[in-house]
Amino acid sequence: MKKNRMSMLVVGLMAASHAAWAAPRDEVVSTLSDQHSVAVTIYNDNLALVKDARRVKLDRAFNQLAWREVSAQMRPETAQLRNLSNPAGFRLQEQNFDFDLLTPQTLLEKYVGRELEVVKVNPANGTETRETATVLSTNSGVVLKFADRIETGLPGRLAFPSVPDTLRDKPTLVMSLINPTAGEQNLELSYLTSGLSWRADYVAELTADDSLLDLNSWVTLNNQSGAAYPNAKLQLVAGDLNRVREEQPAPRALMAMAAKADNAAEMRQESLFEYHLYTLQRPTTLADNQTKQVALMSATRVPVKKEFLLQGADYYYSGQVGEIGQKLKVGVFVDFQNRGEGLGIPLPKGVIRVYKQDSEGNALFVGEDRIDHTPKNETVRLKLGDAFDVTADKKQTAFQKLAGTGRYNYVFESAYEIVLKNAKSEAVTVTVREPMPGDWAILSESHAHSKVASGTAEWKVAVPAEGQTTLSYRVRVRY
Repeated sequence: MKKNRMSMLVVGLMAASHAAWAAPRDEVVSTLSDQHSVAVTIYNDNLALVKDARRVKLDRAFNQLAWREVSAQMRPETAQLRNLSNPAGFRLQEQNFDFDLLTPQTLLEKYVGRELEVVKVNPANGTETRETATVLSTNSGVVLKFADRIETGLPGRLAFPSVPDTLRDKPTLVMSLINPTAGEQNLELSYLTSGLSWRADYVAELTADDSLLDLNSWVTLNNQSGAAYPNAKLQLVAGDLNRVREEQPAPRALMAMAAKADNAAEMRQESLFEYHLYTLQRPTTLADNQTKQVALMSATRVPVKKEFLLQGADYYYSGQVGEIGQKLKVGVFVDFQNRGEGLGIPLPKGVIRVYKQDSEGNALFVGEDRIDHTPKNETVRLKLGDAFDVTADKKQTAFQKLAGTGRYNYVFESAYEIVLKNAKSEAVTVTVREPMPGDWAILSESHAHSKVASGTAEWKVAVPAEGQTTLSYRVRVRY
């Protein structure tokens, strides 16, 4: 029933005297047909700067300019219109952002307290009758007042005499301005908008011995701004901008996105303030409700360092705990340097997904990790998961409190045993990293340690193929 009523309302809308939206008579209307260039700069945090250049014919002195097909999520307080042809004497007086779009429901809501016609058809002979009614309410249904009664619902088609000026078929910025010279003017409207975002996605493939990888990066663009940007100059800014946080608007309904891959040339990179700017070397079209991908960079045979890491904790150095854990997970990490052919550029933050070929040459997914913005010559470190065939059993073999009362001057001495097991057919080296609390000293150990930080001891332990190695050590800590 609700669907049928809405269908009748749609028919009534089309039967209105203004079946299609028309601008008020005193407005100068500018559409995408006037546009000769558009530039879109997208930032990481759902923010974009749009520069829309159009050639518009204006009258001398006062003009009411309706700039159609702007972003539905634009921030109107950031809008700036410039006259590039005749800037002297050109000035804005007022601007209004009309984003209340024309639909059967919004049109009906605008007619609350106003009159319209209700058209009924006699099903027996097809004769139409028209009756004037006033819209009293549209809350949870329609309430209509006729000359002799009040009815709810939609008793027939609704015919509207006109469309209100503030109800637009597309988002429109309406500007009152003073123009010094009549004729065609080159105008540029710039504004900030939400609904445009980008992220970097990386795909890496390891060689059979895990010593090298091939790396490719795509920029994924997402346009849900409510506007299209044809043949746009596209720039992306990587970096963390400081922004004044405002109250979030009511969430908009999510619309379906059409995925489209684009075989693009690599982007040109340059510094911009304390950020990095990436410019696509050709125009591209960002359609509304579209996801697009363009290539960012590509590098082959990048040297990789693989590491098995057993990460400890500091809580068991000040108490008696006995068994700490059996078959502990050993993390698998890979590192590579952001330098060399194809690399050596600032890498935007994003997710790196790593693949490796099986014995039949099929590339299989082996893990992923997220990286932050990474300058050139820095190390990229990825955790791909936990090792299946490399495990550890850890226990505390001794504990003694040597001194300390109250809250200070505690001295503890404890010993530990870590059995590292390797079920693989080749030998591996496991890094054992232990955070050490307070003032600490290793008293004895089966393998030499390194003091990699003031509160961290680290051991490199070789574990033979299908074998095991035991690391034991005794430590004294002072608080």
